Amino acid sequence: MKIKPLRTEAEYEEALAEVEKLWGTKPGTPEGDRLDVFITLVEAYEREHHKISPPNPIEAIIFRMEQLGLSRKDLEPYLGKSGRVSEVLN
Repeated sequence: MKIKPLRTEAEYEEALAEVEKLWGTKPGTPEGDRLDVFITLVEAYEREHHKISPPNPIEAIIFRMEQLGLSRKDLEPYLGKSGRVSEVLN
């Protein structure tokens, strides 16, 4: 694939395939430099066309609690008594 700005979804898909093909090449080699350029192009395209909205803060806290196996009681040292924890999470 020729190196050029990504303007379409098809070009983006081609660039992703090129990144996959070059993944693991040594930095500082021609292939490693080519990988760096394609990663930069892909990231720029994704910032423009595949925006990810930030999560709802409460949902993010609850998700992280589930990941770590934490209970509401575990938040009390940070947020205060159980009533305050409930207020924040609700």
